[in-house]
Amino acid sequence: MSAPERVDSHVAADSAVARPRLLFLCQTLPYPPDGGVQIRTYNVLRLLARDFDVTALCFYRTGLLPTAERVAKSVRELGRLGDIQEFPIPQEHSKRRLLMDHLRSVLSGRAYTVTAYDSAPFRSRLVQLLAEKRFDLVHMDSLDLAGYVPLLRDLPVVCVHHNVESALLRSRAQTFRAPARAYLTYQAHLTENEEKRFIPSIDLNIAVSRDDAEAIRRLAPSSRVVVIPNGVDTQAFTPGSDAGESGGLVFVGGHSWQPNRDAMAYFCEEILPIIRQRGVNPPVTWVGSASEEAKREYLERYSVRLTGYVDDIRPFVHQAACYIAPLRAGGGTRLKILDAWAMGKALVSTTVGCEGLDARDGDNIVIRDTPADFAQAVIELLAGAELRQRIGRSARRTAERVYDWEVIGVDMLAHYRTLLTSGARSA
Repeated sequence: MSAPERVDSHVAADSAVARPRLLFLCQTLPYPPDGGVQIRTYNVLRLLARDFDVTALCFYRTGLLPTAERVAKSVRELGRLGDIQEFPIPQEHSKRRLLMDHLRSVLSGRAYTVTAYDSAPFRSRLVQLLAEKRFDLVHMDSLDLAGYVPLLRDLPVVCVHHNVESALLRSRAQTFRAPARAYLTYQAHLTENEEKRFIPSIDLNIAVSRDDAEAIRRLAPSSRVVVIPNGVDTQAFTPGSDAGESGGLVFVGGHSWQPNRDAMAYFCEEILPIIRQRGVNPPVTWVGSASEEAKREYLERYSVRLTGYVDDIRPFVHQAACYIAPLRAGGGTRLKILDAWAMGKALVSTTVGCEGLDARDGDNIVIRDTPADFAQAVIELLAGAELRQRIGRSARRTAERVYDWEVIGVDMLAHYRTLLTSGARSA
């Protein structure tokens, strides 16, 4: 479900002009930019390529890029932004390695992500690059790669926290039953230890929301933290005409992400029946990657349509009267809401669904946390064209003023430039 990608025409700098060198370490290969992390990472990489000569070492997931041809296309497209080098996540090619990563995590007392991203080829190439080139700055796109921090020596390091992972794991644990709940809670504890260990040593920690920034400061009071929010391309995501009540409801998010599955199960089992009991029966569309089994299940049990992966979410969002975000777990900020705001859509969300955003209940969004209240808000938006349009206009203004990537880029690049001139890593 791709978001349209923008590639700057001026990225390729004059070879006669020496630019600072940036080493970009990433837990994903962010092309196509078709999911939350991929969208943010792609746009951050695009913006950084304006000021830096970028060398990127990127892991990739076979679930997102299942063929060698898809991987090659991603590397080729990203190659317009820098030197992109790709590495598979080891456990995705071996069930034995997957089991061993969990076992190593338990035996070593280190978070599972540390063992999952422990790759000999990645480490070898990183060591080689550090020996061959003098980099000026390191961007680490997730603390999942904390195992490589000791190799970076005196280089200034920026680390992005797409979520506060320990808090996210605790939140997710509450949506599972034992023993999965116990194991996720244990991993949350191990992840918090990693956060407390590494965050203070990072020169600049980037949070995507004020709430996440405060959580990071509580974990590591001496850390340097700034907020660089998630964004949206307001030139690509634009409002359409009001779809009318018959357009129904839309939710965007891949079925593979557990908080999305929980959100839609919650909506279909606890909210949608109330809406229908009150005599309203809107079509409901769930846009995002999904198995054929999941499509059949939701159609048969709830009369909800799952589209599966789509190249462009915009037609589906335009066709809907109301966007829903019934999330009960998660962290960071929801790029799906930013897309909807940029498209001028009226939106009903839980508090969790819009946390960290400039969300003002009754102005640019409707926030409801009980099934009955959520259902009533949906019914009112479906019935009220004037209300939908008023909230949609305010949502669009918020996207333009606060969350456009070009607006975000000005502040973001200023922080990187400041760090570039401020010297070596903190103690």
